[in-house]
Amino acid sequence: MADKQPKKIQKPRTPMPTQAPEARVGNFDEVALGYTEADARAEAARCLQCKKPFCVKGCPVEVPIRDFIGHLQKGDVEAAYRTIKGTNSLPAVCGRVCPQETQCEGACILGKKGQPVAIGRLERYVADTYAAMSACDEITGKPECTPVNPELRVACVGSGPASLTVAGYLSARGVKVVVFEALHEVGGVLVYGIPEFRLPKTRVVAREVNALKEQEVELRTNWVGGKTFTIQELLDQGFQAVFIGVGAGLPRFLGVPGENLIGVFSANEYLTRVNLGRAYDFPNYDTPIIQGRHVAVIGGGNVAMDAARTALRLGAEKVSIVYRRTRDEMPARLEELEHAVEEGVELQCLCGPLSFNGDERGFLTSMTLQRMCLGEPDASGRCRPVCIEGDTCEIECDLAVVAVGSGPNPVLIQATPDLALNKWGYIQADAETGETSMPNVFAGGDIVTGSATVISAMGAGRRAAKEIARRLLGEAAAD
Repeated sequence: MADKQPKKIQKPRTPMPTQAPEARVGNFDEVALGYTEADARAEAARCLQCKKPFCVKGCPVEVPIRDFIGHLQKGDVEAAYRTIKGTNSLPAVCGRVCPQETQCEGACILGKKGQPVAIGRLERYVADTYAAMSACDEITGKPECTPVNPELRVACVGSGPASLTVAGYLSARGVKVVVFEALHEVGGVLVYGIPEFRLPKTRVVAREVNALKEQEVELRTNWVGGKTFTIQELLDQGFQAVFIGVGAGLPRFLGVPGENLIGVFSANEYLTRVNLGRAYDFPNYDTPIIQGRHVAVIGGGNVAMDAARTALRLGAEKVSIVYRRTRDEMPARLEELEHAVEEGVELQCLCGPLSFNGDERGFLTSMTLQRMCLGEPDASGRCRPVCIEGDTCEIECDLAVVAVGSGPNPVLIQATPDLALNKWGYIQADAETGETSMPNVFAGGDIVTGSATVISAMGAGRRAAKEIARRLLGEAAAD
């Protein structure tokens, strides 16, 4: 009887080098340091090169993951970069902030019995390592682009990941794109929402934006959709199509007493002051920010983690995350949660605010919490938090950040009555093309879906861009 062949033992994932927790809480430098060449080759070697790569189906923009990792296995970073850029306009961004564990890596066959390939880390390595030869190369992974035709004009309202994807896709095919941004800097949530220690603005985001400028994408800042201009005015000015990618930036609050006290912020305002206003780089940027001693952040998602870790870096003595479920139910990425705890963020689980309390001057001094337990699952599939009657406590805090989600900003929507909305107030758009109830007006990202991920917004932008290209340039140009 022939001897059985021993099963091949899969090597564990190659760890990501990071700053030590005690060092990184004192700076806003990137926490994850990135793979070395040896790290990337070792991790790429773990990929099985499956005949049916399920990882691709898990990616909203369908990056040919098996193929780019195959090139890495051979040490060909240039080919890997070109392969990624065929479908992903922002690989350096996605490699850092996408929830790969629930998308591409979540579908990796190795993850069924062990650890999936670190696809996001490899994508980041490729994007950071490859030096693009031209602006077009930076956008598409190809050395040459079709010359821009000024007669073909498309407007993008908002400059977040969805709009930047539309701009990159169409400009590479010869369409003149004008991007209108309400704030003074291009990038949307990439610059105002995600902290520098997770996504460097100059080294990563600005590189992608500058490539669009070189490809003749016109970027107009301080243009507020619904105030400075309307969607109908853009169409009347000769734009053949308009893409709306303004995100969902209207903060939600809790509706409890004391939310107007000095020291209570929405996460939107707090992070925008720090990130876009560069409050972390005082005194080089003189943006006012309250540097709390005892900080409480309400919420359990990625935004809550960003706010809590930011407060630590601004010098807080104690930072607590207040969440009404348990740690296991927190929707934040596991990596961000682990980093937060490593850095000293404390978790106050199974609690919800009853009131914010202040002094006679109107300054926040503490927060009264209602203790909770978990009941039956709700519509989200998570166990519903149930109040424990009479069980409350009070915690000291002089700064509180409310990070419980956001809604659609009404400014543009109210100025565009022809746009059909869903029951939550978001724009209705065709799932395949992104077209709205207004002909040749498209929408995608958080303004359609509610708060979601960068890569899902990019996927929506790509689908809309393909449809716009098909209408303006024909079927072949949309491929």
